[in-house]
Amino acid sequence: MSAYDHDLDKNAANFQPLTPLSFLQRSAAVYPDRTAIIHGRSRVDYKTFYARCRQLGSALARRGIGKGDTVSVLLANTPAMLECHYGVPMTKGVLNTLNTRLDAPTIAFSLDHAEAKILIVDKEFSSLAEAALQLCKVKPLVIDYVDPEYEVEGRRVGTEDYEVVLQSGDPDYAWAWPDDEWDAISLNYTSGTTGNPKGVVYHHRGAALLGQGNILTANVKKHAVYLWTLPMFHCNGWCFPWSMSVIGGTHVTLRWVRSGAIWTALDEHKVTHLCGAPIVMSTILNAPAEEKRALSQKVEFFTAAAPPPEAVLAAMAEQGFNVTHLYGLTETYGPAVVNDWQAAWDDLDGPARAPKKARQGVRYHALEDLTVMDPETMQRVPADGETMGEVMFRGNVVMKGYLKNPKASAEAFAGGWFHSGDLGVLHPDGYIQLKDRSKDIIISGGENISSIEVEDALYKHPAVQAAGVVAKPDAKWGETPCAFVELKPGKTTTADEIIQWCRGHLAHYKVPHYVIFTEIPKTSTGKIQKFKLRELAKA
Repeated sequence: MSAYDHDLDKNAANFQPLTPLSFLQRSAAVYPDRTAIIHGRSRVDYKTFYARCRQLGSALARRGIGKGDTVSVLLANTPAMLECHYGVPMTKGVLNTLNTRLDAPTIAFSLDHAEAKILIVDKEFSSLAEAALQLCKVKPLVIDYVDPEYEVEGRRVGTEDYEVVLQSGDPDYAWAWPDDEWDAISLNYTSGTTGNPKGVVYHHRGAALLGQGNILTANVKKHAVYLWTLPMFHCNGWCFPWSMSVIGGTHVTLRWVRSGAIWTALDEHKVTHLCGAPIVMSTILNAPAEEKRALSQKVEFFTAAAPPPEAVLAAMAEQGFNVTHLYGLTETYGPAVVNDWQAAWDDLDGPARAPKKARQGVRYHALEDLTVMDPETMQRVPADGETMGEVMFRGNVVMKGYLKNPKASAEAFAGGWFHSGDLGVLHPDGYIQLKDRSKDIIISGGENISSIEVEDALYKHPAVQAAGVVAKPDAKWGETPCAFVELKPGKTTTADEIIQWCRGHLAHYKVPHYVIFTEIPKTSTGKIQKFKLRELAKA
Protein backbone atom coordinates (compact mmCIF):
# COMPACT_ATOMS: atom_id res chain seq x y z
CA MET A 1 0.00 0.00 0.00
CA SER A 2 1.28 3.44 -0.91
CA ALA A 3 1.93 5.92 1.87
CA TYR A 4 -0.64 8.13 0.17
CA ASP A 5 -3.29 5.48 0.83
CA HIS A 6 -2.36 4.76 4.44
CA ASP A 7 -4.54 6.40 7.12
CA LEU A 8 -5.86 8.89 4.56
CA ASP A 9 -9.44 7.73 4.27
CA LYS A 10 -12.60 9.46 3.16
CA ASN A 11 -14.59 11.03 5.95
CA ALA A 12 -17.31 13.63 6.39
CA ALA A 13 -14.72 16.40 6.61
CA ASN A 14 -13.00 15.65 3.30
CA PHE A 15 -15.64 13.98 1.13
CA GLN A 16 -19.22 14.93 0.33
CA PRO A 17 -21.33 13.57 -2.53
CA LEU A 18 -21.59 15.93 -5.49
CA THR A 19 -25.09 17.30 -6.02
CA PRO A 20 -26.46 20.33 -7.91
CA LEU A 21 -28.70 21.06 -4.91
CA SER A 22 -25.70 22.66 -3.25
CA PHE A 23 -25.59 25.31 -6.00
CA LEU A 24 -28.91 26.79 -4.89
CA GLN A 25 -28.02 26.51 -1.24
CA ARG A 26 -24.89 28.61 -1.88
CA SER A 27 -26.57 31.26 -4.04
CA ALA A 28 -29.35 31.71 -1.48
CA ALA A 29 -26.68 32.39 1.15
CA VAL A 30 -24.42 34.58 -0.99
CA TYR A 31 -26.99 36.41 -3.15
CA PRO A 32 -30.23 36.26 -1.12
CA ASP A 33 -31.76 39.42 -2.58
CA ARG A 34 -30.71 38.89 -6.20
CA THR A 35 -33.51 38.01 -8.63
CA ALA A 36 -33.58 34.28 -9.34
CA ILE A 37 -36.76 34.02 -11.43
CA ILE A 38 -38.73 36.41 -13.62
CA HIS A 39 -42.11 35.07 -14.70
CA GLY A 40 -44.57 37.50 -16.23
CA ARG A 41 -44.90 40.32 -13.67
CA SER A 42 -43.56 38.25 -10.77
CA ARG A 43 -40.03 38.39 -9.36
CA VAL A 44 -38.54 35.83 -6.98
CA ASP A 45 -35.22 36.37 -5.22
CA TYR A 46 -32.78 33.60 -4.31
CA LYS A 47 -33.73 33.62 -0.64
CA THR A 48 -37.37 32.99 -1.54
CA PHE A 49 -36.56 30.51 -4.34
CA TYR A 50 -34.55 28.36 -1.94
CA ALA A 51 -37.22 28.57 0.76
CA ARG A 52 -39.96 27.54 -1.67
CA CYS A 53 -37.90 24.58 -2.91
CA ARG A 54 -37.41 23.47 0.70
CA GLN A 55 -41.13 23.88 1.34
CA LEU A 56 -41.89 21.73 -1.68
CA GLY A 57 -39.43 19.08 -0.54
CA SER A 58 -40.92 19.10 2.95
CA ALA A 59 -44.47 18.85 1.62
CA LEU A 60 -43.58 15.96 -0.70
CA ALA A 61 -41.79 14.13 2.11
CA ARG A 62 -44.91 14.48 4.28
CA ARG A 63 -46.83 12.84 1.43
CA GLY A 64 -44.58 9.82 1.46
CA ILE A 65 -41.88 10.69 -1.05
CA GLY A 66 -38.50 9.28 -0.10
CA LYS A 67 -35.43 7.74 -1.65
CA GLY A 68 -36.09 6.26 -5.07
CA ASP A 69 -39.71 7.44 -5.29
CA THR A 70 -40.73 9.04 -8.57
CA VAL A 71 -42.49 12.38 -8.84
CA SER A 72 -43.67 12.97 -12.41
CA VAL A 73 -44.52 16.45 -13.65
CA LEU A 74 -46.45 17.65 -16.68
CA LEU A 75 -45.48 21.32 -16.61
CA ALA A 76 -44.66 24.23 -18.89
CA ASN A 77 -41.57 26.41 -18.36
CA THR A 78 -42.77 27.98 -15.12
CA PRO A 79 -41.33 28.68 -11.65
CA ALA A 80 -42.98 25.45 -10.46
CA MET A 81 -40.85 23.46 -12.91
CA LEU A 82 -37.70 25.09 -11.52
CA GLU A 83 -38.84 24.41 -7.96
CA CYS A 84 -39.39 20.75 -8.79
CA HIS A 85 -35.80 20.43 -10.03
CA TYR A 86 -34.68 21.13 -6.47
CA GLY A 87 -37.62 20.23 -4.24
CA VAL A 88 -38.05 16.67 -5.53
CA PRO A 89 -34.41 15.56 -5.14
CA MET A 90 -34.28 17.26 -1.73
CA THR A 91 -36.44 14.30 -0.58
CA LYS A 92 -34.00 11.86 -2.25
CA GLY A 93 -36.82 11.28 -4.71
CA VAL A 94 -36.45 11.20 -8.50
CA LEU A 95 -37.87 13.87 -10.81
CA ASN A 96 -39.53 12.66 -14.01
CA THR A 97 -40.29 15.56 -16.38
CA LEU A 98 -42.84 14.46 -18.98
CA ASN A 99 -42.89 15.75 -22.54
CA THR A 100 -46.11 17.74 -22.83
CA ARG A 101 -46.21 17.16 -26.60
CA LEU A 102 -46.65 13.40 -26.35
CA ASP A 103 -49.90 11.48 -26.62
CA ALA A 104 -51.84 9.97 -23.72
CA PRO A 105 -50.74 6.31 -24.24
CA THR A 106 -47.06 7.32 -24.14
CA ILE A 107 -47.58 9.42 -21.01
CA ALA A 108 -49.46 6.51 -19.43
CA PHE A 109 -46.62 4.12 -20.24
CA SER A 110 -44.11 6.49 -18.64
CA LEU A 111 -46.17 6.87 -15.46
CA ASP A 112 -46.52 3.10 -15.12
CA HIS A 113 -42.90 2.33 -15.95
CA ALA A 114 -41.65 5.00 -13.51
CA GLU A 115 -44.15 3.84 -10.84
CA ALA A 116 -45.01 7.50 -10.27
CA LYS A 117 -46.28 8.20 -6.75
CA ILE A 118 -47.16 11.84 -7.41
CA LEU A 119 -48.09 13.64 -10.63
CA ILE A 120 -48.01 17.44 -10.76
CA VAL A 121 -50.13 18.74 -13.64
CA ASP A 122 -50.27 22.19 -15.21
CA LYS A 123 -53.88 23.16 -15.87
CA GLU A 124 -53.06 23.63 -19.57
CA PHE A 125 -52.32 19.89 -19.89
CA SER A 126 -55.24 18.65 -17.80
CA SER A 127 -56.97 16.87 -20.69
CA LEU A 128 -53.77 15.03 -21.61
CA ALA A 129 -53.19 14.05 -17.99
CA GLU A 130 -56.76 12.90 -17.52
CA ALA A 131 -56.62 10.71 -20.63
CA ALA A 132 -53.27 9.22 -19.56
CA LEU A 133 -54.46 8.51 -16.03
CA GLN A 134 -57.42 6.57 -17.42
CA LEU A 135 -54.99 4.32 -19.29
CA CYS A 136 -52.29 3.71 -16.69
CA LYS A 137 -52.20 1.19 -13.87
CA VAL A 138 -50.56 3.37 -11.23
CA LYS A 139 -52.74 5.75 -9.29
CA PRO A 140 -50.51 8.66 -8.28
CA LEU A 141 -51.59 11.52 -6.07
CA VAL A 142 -52.43 14.26 -8.58
CA ILE A 143 -51.56 17.87 -7.73
CA ASP A 144 -52.85 20.74 -9.90
CA TYR A 145 -50.63 23.68 -10.81
CA VAL A 146 -52.42 26.86 -11.85
CA ASP A 147 -50.10 29.53 -13.25
CA PRO A 148 -50.78 32.75 -11.33
CA GLU A 149 -49.43 34.90 -14.18
CA TYR A 150 -51.20 33.48 -17.24
CA GLU A 151 -54.76 32.46 -18.04
CA VAL A 152 -54.88 29.05 -19.68
CA GLU A 153 -57.63 26.72 -20.75
CA GLY A 154 -58.19 23.50 -18.85
CA ARG A 155 -59.51 22.40 -15.51
CA ARG A 156 -58.36 20.93 -12.25
CA VAL A 157 -57.96 17.14 -12.37
CA GLY A 158 -56.18 16.54 -9.06
CA THR A 159 -57.15 16.36 -5.43
CA GLU A 160 -54.69 19.00 -4.20
CA ASP A 161 -53.45 22.42 -5.31
CA TYR A 162 -49.73 22.99 -5.88
CA GLU A 163 -49.51 26.28 -4.00
CA VAL A 164 -51.49 24.94 -1.06
CA VAL A 165 -49.29 21.86 -0.96
CA LEU A 166 -46.12 23.96 -1.11
CA GLN A 167 -47.28 26.32 1.64
CA SER A 168 -47.92 23.32 3.89
CA GLY A 169 -44.19 22.57 3.82
CA ASP A 170 -41.40 23.85 6.05
CA PRO A 171 -39.24 26.65 4.50
CA ASP A 172 -36.43 25.53 6.85
CA TYR A 173 -36.76 21.89 5.80
CA ALA A 174 -33.49 20.09 6.63
CA TRP A 175 -33.14 18.34 3.28
CA ALA A 176 -30.57 15.59 3.10
CA TRP A 177 -27.70 15.33 0.68
CA PRO A 178 -27.78 12.15 -1.39
CA ASP A 179 -26.37 9.11 0.37
CA ASP A 180 -24.21 8.61 -2.69
CA GLU A 181 -23.56 10.93 -5.63
CA TRP A 182 -24.43 7.92 -7.81
CA ASP A 183 -28.02 8.07 -6.52
CA ALA A 184 -30.65 8.89 -9.14
CA ILE A 185 -31.76 12.51 -9.41
CA SER A 186 -33.99 12.40 -12.49
CA LEU A 187 -35.61 10.18 -15.10
CA ASN A 188 -36.04 11.18 -18.74
CA TYR A 189 -37.75 9.12 -21.40
CA THR A 190 -36.31 8.80 -24.90
CA SER A 191 -38.43 8.72 -28.01
CA GLY A 192 -38.97 5.04 -28.72
CA THR A 193 -37.53 3.71 -31.98
CA THR A 194 -38.96 0.20 -32.17
CA GLY A 195 -41.26 0.16 -29.17
CA ASN A 196 -41.84 1.91 -25.90
CA PRO A 197 -39.50 4.74 -24.85
CA LYS A 198 -36.58 3.92 -22.57
CA GLY A 199 -36.15 5.54 -19.18
CA VAL A 200 -32.78 7.30 -18.94
CA VAL A 201 -31.56 7.67 -15.36
CA TYR A 202 -29.36 10.62 -14.32
CA HIS A 203 -27.36 10.74 -11.08
CA HIS A 204 -26.46 13.63 -8.78
CA ARG A 205 -22.79 13.50 -9.81
CA GLY A 206 -23.51 13.84 -13.52
CA ALA A 207 -26.06 16.60 -12.98
CA ALA A 208 -23.59 18.55 -10.84
CA LEU A 209 -20.75 18.13 -13.30
CA LEU A 210 -22.77 19.05 -16.39
CA GLY A 211 -24.41 21.88 -14.47
CA GLN A 212 -20.95 23.38 -13.97
CA GLY A 213 -19.81 22.25 -17.41
CA ASN A 214 -22.51 24.37 -19.02
CA ILE A 215 -21.10 27.44 -17.31
CA LEU A 216 -17.64 26.77 -18.74
CA THR A 217 -18.79 25.74 -22.21
CA ALA A 218 -21.29 28.56 -22.61
CA ASN A 219 -18.98 31.12 -21.00
CA VAL A 220 -21.76 32.13 -18.61
CA LYS A 221 -20.62 35.00 -16.42
CA LYS A 222 -21.76 35.77 -12.88
CA HIS A 223 -25.40 36.93 -12.68
CA ALA A 224 -26.14 36.10 -16.33
CA VAL A 225 -29.76 36.21 -17.51
CA TYR A 226 -31.07 33.02 -19.12
CA LEU A 227 -34.23 32.91 -21.24
CA TRP A 228 -36.19 29.65 -21.17
CA THR A 229 -37.05 28.81 -24.77
CA LEU A 230 -35.78 25.23 -24.42
CA PRO A 231 -38.40 23.00 -22.75
CA MET A 232 -37.29 22.02 -19.25
CA PHE A 233 -38.88 18.62 -19.83
CA HIS A 234 -36.16 17.94 -22.41
CA CYS A 235 -33.11 16.40 -20.67
CA ASN A 236 -33.91 18.55 -17.63
CA GLY A 237 -33.42 21.63 -19.78
CA TRP A 238 -29.85 20.47 -20.57
CA CYS A 239 -29.19 20.86 -16.81
CA PHE A 240 -29.54 24.66 -16.98
CA PRO A 241 -32.10 24.70 -14.10
CA TRP A 242 -29.12 23.73 -11.94
CA SER A 243 -26.46 25.65 -13.91
CA MET A 244 -27.90 29.09 -13.29
CA SER A 245 -27.62 28.65 -9.53
CA VAL A 246 -23.86 28.20 -9.93
CA ILE A 247 -23.44 31.87 -10.84
CA GLY A 248 -26.49 33.38 -9.13
CA GLY A 249 -28.09 33.97 -12.50
CA THR A 250 -31.64 34.92 -13.40
CA HIS A 251 -34.13 32.57 -15.03
CA VAL A 252 -36.63 34.26 -17.33
CA THR A 253 -39.37 31.68 -17.82
CA LEU A 254 -41.52 31.75 -20.93
CA ARG A 255 -44.76 29.84 -20.81
CA TRP A 256 -45.07 29.90 -24.59
CA VAL A 257 -42.28 30.34 -27.13
CA ARG A 258 -43.65 33.22 -29.18
CA SER A 259 -41.70 35.82 -31.09
CA GLY A 260 -43.14 38.90 -29.35
CA ALA A 261 -42.52 37.50 -25.87
CA ILE A 262 -38.97 36.48 -26.82
CA TRP A 263 -38.00 39.89 -28.19
CA THR A 264 -39.60 41.71 -25.26
CA ALA A 265 -37.74 39.55 -22.76
CA LEU A 266 -34.44 39.92 -24.62
CA ASP A 267 -34.72 43.69 -24.47
CA GLU A 268 -36.39 44.37 -21.11
CA HIS A 269 -34.50 41.78 -19.06
CA LYS A 270 -31.17 42.08 -20.92
CA VAL A 271 -31.02 38.36 -21.61
CA THR A 272 -27.49 37.08 -22.17
CA HIS A 273 -28.07 33.38 -22.95
CA LEU A 274 -30.69 31.05 -24.36
CA CYS A 275 -30.87 27.58 -25.86
CA GLY A 276 -33.18 26.09 -28.42
CA ALA A 277 -33.81 24.09 -31.55
CA PRO A 278 -33.54 25.65 -35.04
CA ILE A 279 -37.27 26.47 -34.87
CA VAL A 280 -36.52 29.02 -32.14
CA MET A 281 -34.07 30.79 -34.44
CA SER A 282 -36.74 30.86 -37.13
CA THR A 283 -39.22 32.30 -34.63
CA ILE A 284 -36.75 35.05 -33.71
CA LEU A 285 -35.73 35.92 -37.26
CA ASN A 286 -39.24 35.78 -38.76
CA ALA A 287 -40.85 37.98 -36.12
CA PRO A 288 -42.77 40.99 -37.46
CA ALA A 289 -40.65 44.14 -37.64
CA GLU A 290 -42.74 45.84 -34.94
CA GLU A 291 -41.84 43.06 -32.44
CA LYS A 292 -38.08 43.19 -32.94
CA ARG A 293 -35.88 45.32 -30.71
CA ALA A 294 -32.39 46.78 -31.12
CA LEU A 295 -30.45 44.90 -28.46
CA SER A 296 -27.77 46.62 -26.42
CA GLN A 297 -26.15 43.30 -25.45
CA LYS A 298 -24.69 40.37 -27.39
CA VAL A 299 -26.84 37.27 -26.86
CA GLU A 300 -25.33 33.78 -26.82
CA PHE A 301 -27.63 31.26 -28.50
CA PHE A 302 -26.91 27.52 -28.16
CA THR A 303 -28.58 25.13 -30.55
CA ALA A 304 -28.51 21.39 -31.10
CA ALA A 305 -29.96 19.18 -33.87
CA ALA A 306 -28.85 19.94 -37.44
CA PRO A 307 -26.08 22.55 -37.89
CA PRO A 308 -27.59 25.94 -38.80
CA PRO A 309 -27.12 27.03 -42.44
CA GLU A 310 -24.60 29.82 -43.04
CA ALA A 311 -27.40 32.20 -44.07
CA VAL A 312 -29.19 31.65 -40.77
CA LEU A 313 -25.99 32.22 -38.79
CA ALA A 314 -25.40 35.48 -40.67
CA ALA A 315 -28.97 36.64 -40.06
CA MET A 316 -28.71 35.81 -36.35
CA ALA A 317 -25.42 37.70 -36.08
CA GLU A 318 -27.02 40.73 -37.71
CA GLN A 319 -29.77 40.66 -35.06
CA GLY A 320 -27.23 40.50 -32.21
CA PHE A 321 -26.82 36.76 -31.57
CA ASN A 322 -23.75 34.56 -31.52
CA VAL A 323 -24.80 30.98 -32.34
CA THR A 324 -22.91 27.94 -31.04
CA HIS A 325 -23.70 24.43 -32.24
CA LEU A 326 -23.96 21.63 -29.65
CA TYR A 327 -24.54 17.88 -29.84
CA GLY A 328 -25.54 15.19 -27.42
CA LEU A 329 -28.28 12.76 -26.47
CA THR A 330 -30.73 12.21 -23.65
CA GLU A 331 -28.25 9.61 -22.39
CA THR A 332 -25.53 12.28 -22.00
CA TYR A 333 -27.65 14.74 -19.98
CA GLY A 334 -28.29 16.66 -23.20
CA PRO A 335 -25.42 18.26 -25.14
CA ALA A 336 -21.94 17.15 -24.12
CA VAL A 337 -20.20 18.12 -27.36
CA VAL A 338 -19.58 21.65 -28.63
CA ASN A 339 -18.37 23.08 -31.91
CA ASP A 340 -15.64 25.00 -30.10
CA TRP A 341 -14.99 27.74 -32.64
CA GLN A 342 -11.37 28.61 -33.36
CA ALA A 343 -10.43 32.26 -33.93
CA ALA A 344 -8.40 31.32 -37.01
CA TRP A 345 -11.58 30.13 -38.72
CA ASP A 346 -13.00 33.66 -38.68
CA ASP A 347 -10.74 34.53 -41.62
CA LEU A 348 -12.09 31.73 -43.82
CA ASP A 349 -14.43 32.61 -46.68
CA GLY A 350 -17.98 31.23 -46.82
CA PRO A 351 -17.26 27.95 -48.67
CA ALA A 352 -14.35 27.19 -46.33
CA ARG A 353 -16.21 28.20 -43.14
CA ALA A 354 -19.31 26.09 -43.87
CA PRO A 355 -17.58 22.70 -43.35
CA LYS A 356 -16.22 23.94 -40.03
CA LYS A 357 -19.69 25.02 -38.90
CA ALA A 358 -21.16 21.66 -39.97
CA ARG A 359 -19.08 19.72 -37.45
CA GLN A 360 -20.52 18.67 -34.10
CA GLY A 361 -17.23 19.39 -32.34
CA VAL A 362 -15.27 18.28 -29.30
CA ARG A 363 -16.14 17.09 -25.79
CA TYR A 364 -17.35 19.30 -22.96
CA HIS A 365 -14.95 19.79 -20.05
CA ALA A 366 -17.25 17.51 -18.03
CA LEU A 367 -16.98 14.61 -20.49
CA GLU A 368 -13.89 12.42 -20.21
CA ASP A 369 -13.70 11.04 -23.75
CA LEU A 370 -15.40 11.29 -27.13
CA THR A 371 -14.45 9.48 -30.30
CA VAL A 372 -15.62 7.57 -33.37
CA MET A 373 -15.14 3.80 -33.38
CA ASP A 374 -15.82 0.72 -35.43
CA PRO A 375 -18.62 -0.77 -33.28
CA GLU A 376 -17.53 -4.32 -34.14
CA THR A 377 -13.80 -4.08 -33.39
CA MET A 378 -14.11 -1.20 -30.87
CA GLN A 379 -11.09 0.43 -32.49
CA ARG A 380 -10.97 4.17 -33.16
CA VAL A 381 -11.37 5.04 -36.82
CA PRO A 382 -8.57 6.95 -38.56
CA ALA A 383 -8.82 10.71 -37.98
CA ASP A 384 -9.13 11.36 -41.71
CA GLY A 385 -12.57 12.98 -41.89
CA GLU A 386 -13.73 10.16 -44.18
CA THR A 387 -13.79 6.81 -42.39
CA MET A 388 -17.23 6.26 -40.91
CA GLY A 389 -17.85 4.78 -37.47
CA GLU A 390 -20.14 5.10 -34.47
CA VAL A 391 -19.85 8.13 -32.19
CA MET A 392 -19.07 7.00 -28.65
CA PHE A 393 -18.92 8.69 -25.26
CA ARG A 394 -17.21 7.88 -21.98
CA GLY A 395 -17.37 9.80 -18.73
CA ASN A 396 -19.28 11.06 -15.73
CA VAL A 397 -22.02 12.75 -17.74
CA VAL A 398 -23.20 9.51 -19.29
CA MET A 399 -26.42 8.11 -17.79
CA LYS A 400 -26.55 5.46 -15.07
CA GLY A 401 -28.44 3.29 -17.55
CA TYR A 402 -31.96 2.49 -18.71
CA LEU A 403 -34.51 1.94 -15.94
CA LYS A 404 -35.60 -1.72 -15.65
CA ASN A 405 -33.88 -2.56 -18.94
CA PRO A 406 -30.55 -4.29 -18.24
CA LYS A 407 -30.35 -5.70 -21.77
CA ALA A 408 -30.56 -2.25 -23.37
CA SER A 409 -28.10 -0.85 -20.81
CA ALA A 410 -25.59 -3.63 -21.51
CA GLU A 411 -25.86 -3.03 -25.25
CA ALA A 412 -25.44 0.71 -24.83
CA PHE A 413 -22.32 0.27 -22.67
CA ALA A 414 -20.70 -2.61 -24.59
CA GLY A 415 -16.91 -2.43 -24.50
CA GLY A 416 -16.83 0.26 -21.83
CA TRP A 417 -18.21 3.03 -24.05
CA PHE A 418 -21.66 4.51 -24.56
CA HIS A 419 -22.80 3.71 -28.09
CA SER A 420 -24.72 6.70 -29.44
CA GLY A 421 -26.17 4.98 -32.49
CA ASP A 422 -25.04 7.97 -34.56
CA LEU A 423 -22.62 7.48 -37.41
CA GLY A 424 -19.86 10.00 -38.01
CA VAL A 425 -16.25 10.71 -38.87
CA LEU A 426 -13.27 11.96 -36.91
CA HIS A 427 -11.32 14.89 -38.36
CA PRO A 428 -7.52 15.25 -38.03
CA ASP A 429 -7.95 18.01 -35.40
CA GLY A 430 -10.14 15.76 -33.22
CA TYR A 431 -13.52 17.30 -34.09
CA ILE A 432 -16.29 14.85 -34.89
CA GLN A 433 -18.94 15.23 -37.56
CA LEU A 434 -22.18 13.27 -37.88
CA LYS A 435 -22.94 11.69 -41.23
CA ASP A 436 -26.05 9.66 -40.60
CA ARG A 437 -28.27 8.27 -37.86
CA SER A 438 -28.13 4.54 -37.65
CA LYS A 439 -31.52 4.44 -35.94
CA ASP A 440 -33.19 6.66 -38.56
CA ILE A 441 -34.30 9.17 -35.98
CA ILE A 442 -35.69 12.40 -37.42
CA ILE A 443 -35.00 15.55 -35.36
CA SER A 444 -37.72 18.10 -36.01
CA GLY A 445 -37.80 21.31 -34.00
CA GLY A 446 -35.52 19.67 -31.45
CA GLU A 447 -37.88 16.71 -30.95
CA ASN A 448 -36.86 13.15 -31.82
CA ILE A 449 -39.24 11.35 -34.15
CA SER A 450 -38.94 7.64 -34.82
CA SER A 451 -39.37 6.87 -38.52
CA ILE A 452 -40.52 3.38 -37.54
CA GLU A 453 -43.31 4.76 -35.36
CA VAL A 454 -44.58 6.93 -38.22
CA GLU A 455 -44.33 4.00 -40.63
CA ASP A 456 -46.37 1.84 -38.25
CA ALA A 457 -49.16 4.41 -38.33
CA LEU A 458 -49.05 4.53 -42.13
CA TYR A 459 -49.22 0.74 -42.43
CA LYS A 460 -52.47 0.76 -40.48
CA HIS A 461 -54.15 2.74 -43.27
CA PRO A 462 -56.30 0.37 -45.36
CA ALA A 463 -54.92 1.67 -48.68
CA VAL A 464 -51.20 1.51 -47.81
CA GLN A 465 -49.13 -1.42 -49.02
CA ALA A 466 -45.66 -0.13 -48.17
CA ALA A 467 -44.28 2.96 -46.47
CA GLY A 468 -40.90 4.50 -45.80
CA VAL A 469 -40.31 7.63 -43.74
CA VAL A 470 -37.13 9.70 -43.83
CA ALA A 471 -36.00 13.16 -42.83
CA LYS A 472 -36.50 15.99 -45.29
CA PRO A 473 -34.34 19.09 -44.71
CA ASP A 474 -36.47 22.04 -43.63
CA ALA A 475 -35.36 25.66 -43.12
CA LYS A 476 -37.79 26.19 -40.24
CA TRP A 477 -37.77 22.87 -38.36
CA GLY A 478 -34.32 21.56 -39.28
CA GLU A 479 -35.92 18.34 -40.49
CA THR A 480 -39.46 17.14 -41.05
CA PRO A 481 -40.88 13.65 -41.68
CA CYS A 482 -41.35 12.84 -45.36
CA ALA A 483 -43.48 9.78 -46.11
CA PHE A 484 -43.15 7.70 -49.24
CA VAL A 485 -46.26 5.61 -49.74
CA GLU A 486 -46.97 2.70 -52.07
CA LEU A 487 -50.69 1.94 -52.42
CA LYS A 488 -52.37 -1.44 -52.59
CA PRO A 489 -53.62 -2.43 -56.07
CA GLY A 490 -56.98 -0.84 -56.78
CA LYS A 491 -56.83 1.46 -53.75
CA THR A 492 -56.77 5.26 -53.86
CA THR A 493 -56.26 8.02 -51.34
CA THR A 494 -54.80 11.51 -51.17
CA ALA A 495 -51.88 13.12 -49.35
CA ASP A 496 -54.30 15.15 -47.21
CA GLU A 497 -56.16 11.99 -46.21
CA ILE A 498 -52.91 10.29 -45.24
CA ILE A 499 -51.88 13.30 -43.14
CA GLN A 500 -55.27 13.37 -41.40
CA TRP A 501 -54.97 9.64 -40.74
CA CYS A 502 -51.60 10.16 -39.09
CA ARG A 503 -52.98 12.96 -36.93
CA GLY A 504 -55.39 10.43 -35.50
CA HIS A 505 -52.61 7.98 -34.66
CA LEU A 506 -49.60 10.12 -33.73
CA ALA A 507 -48.59 13.11 -31.67
CA HIS A 508 -49.04 16.19 -33.85
CA TYR A 509 -45.33 16.94 -34.31
CA LYS A 510 -44.67 13.42 -35.62
CA VAL A 511 -47.12 13.74 -38.53
CA PRO A 512 -45.45 13.79 -41.99
CA HIS A 513 -45.33 17.21 -43.62
CA TYR A 514 -44.93 15.61 -47.05
CA VAL A 515 -46.52 12.51 -48.60
CA ILE A 516 -45.19 11.18 -51.90
CA PHE A 517 -46.95 8.34 -53.70
CA THR A 518 -44.47 6.13 -55.53
CA GLU A 519 -43.15 2.63 -55.94
CA ILE A 520 -40.76 2.30 -53.02
CA PRO A 521 -37.23 1.09 -53.87
CA LYS A 522 -36.33 -2.20 -52.16
CA THR A 523 -33.47 -4.66 -52.01
CA SER A 524 -33.77 -8.17 -53.42
CA THR A 525 -34.87 -9.34 -49.98
CA GLY A 526 -37.61 -6.70 -49.79
CA LYS A 527 -35.86 -4.27 -47.43
CA ILE A 528 -36.66 -0.62 -48.13
CA GLN A 529 -33.64 1.29 -49.42
CA LYS A 530 -33.83 4.38 -47.25
CA PHE A 531 -30.71 5.93 -48.69
CA LYS A 532 -32.58 6.28 -52.00
CA LEU A 533 -35.58 7.79 -50.22
CA ARG A 534 -33.33 10.34 -48.51
CA GLU A 535 -32.00 11.44 -51.88
CA LEU A 536 -35.54 11.77 -53.24
CA ALA A 537 -36.59 13.76 -50.15
CA LYS A 538 -33.77 16.25 -50.73
CA ALA A 539 -34.82 16.85 -54.34
